[in-house]
Amino acid sequence: MLGLIVNPVAGVGGPAGLAGSDGDAVQRRATERGATPRAADRALAALAVVADARPGASVLTAAGPMGEDVVRRAGLDPIVVSRPVTPTSPADTVAAARALADAGASLVLFTGGDGTARDIATALATDVPALGIPAGVKMYSPVFAVSPRAAGGLAAAWLAADGRGLPVHEREVLDVDEEALRRARVEPRLFGVLAVPTRPGRTQARKAATPAGEQAAVAGAARGAASAMRPGVRYLLGPGGTMTEVARELGISKTPLGVDVVLDGRVVQAGASEADLLEQLAAGPAKAMVSVIGGQGFLLGRGNQQLSARVIRALGDDPVMVVAPEQKLIDLGGRPLLVDTGDAEVDVGLAGYVRVITGSATTSIYPVHAPEHEGEGHAP
Repeated sequence: MLGLIVNPVAGVGGPAGLAGSDGDAVQRRATERGATPRAADRALAALAVVADARPGASVLTAAGPMGEDVVRRAGLDPIVVSRPVTPTSPADTVAAARALADAGASLVLFTGGDGTARDIATALATDVPALGIPAGVKMYSPVFAVSPRAAGGLAAAWLAADGRGLPVHEREVLDVDEEALRRARVEPRLFGVLAVPTRPGRTQARKAATPAGEQAAVAGAARGAASAMRPGVRYLLGPGGTMTEVARELGISKTPLGVDVVLDGRVVQAGASEADLLEQLAAGPAKAMVSVIGGQGFLLGRGNQQLSARVIRALGDDPVMVVAPEQKLIDLGGRPLLVDTGDAEVDVGLAGYVRVITGSATTSIYPVHAPEHEGEGHAP
């Protein structure tokens, strides 16, 4: 039987530009910045695929916003085995996961990010297979599906074959200290392992850091991006080392893990939230500038949720400029770049092929895939 846990506040800090959602204070700040929780909707997208395959199926879950509510919305039958005191606390997530295991769940779906994955690993280790529905901000761990619908497709395939149709591999659970992250110290640590059902193109890879020897290539790509910027256009520089190098080429400071708005070589808004970006877009033409997450291949939906579906829509045609050294593309081994904004129509609109600035005078054409609009099928 399938089990489900939802972290109701997972990812709320992303659109607010807060580099995470851990802690009551951060969650309050995110709400003040206009962010709204999206974990329930992400869980619902996954369960919709399960419901299509197995209408009326029963799902073991926790009470209220930790799962029961979403299971009912999906038209499935919730069997409540845990009643949390504080639905957003790690202790209640651990208790819920253990209750699901004790009740006989053969696969535990959990909705959240790396912090939620840590709690699930504390409870389950490799005793019961688990799979993450991506709803957090960072998601460095390779325990998540590439999209909610991909998670639902894998869960449906698991149930159809009674757990025998998918290979299960031990995958690392990684996380970072969010306060250190906000100071641009990105040091993922290993916190445990989970047994994860996998299928090529459906489960994400571990985030890979840029090797020190690639810094010259990053600088070359950044020079190419800086030279491509046009007067009068607002550029929304996403997070990460490559965008920091672009800022260095322009002679400006960059919020390393935020989205900064740059116009004619100067920063007009640093550390912008989704709401801030929408205000900036009302003032004139703009384009998002992002890099590729090494190892995973994501362009949107991992660590840059400020560049939301609403923002991408507002940018109009050709909304994104992609900048990455060629080695990042080579290291993907032919796997496509990925977008996961949570809006299937936006993701499909971004799919196809994109020009990637790879050097001071070089570009590559590379495929982009939108896994959110598919269910269980394979990525190309």
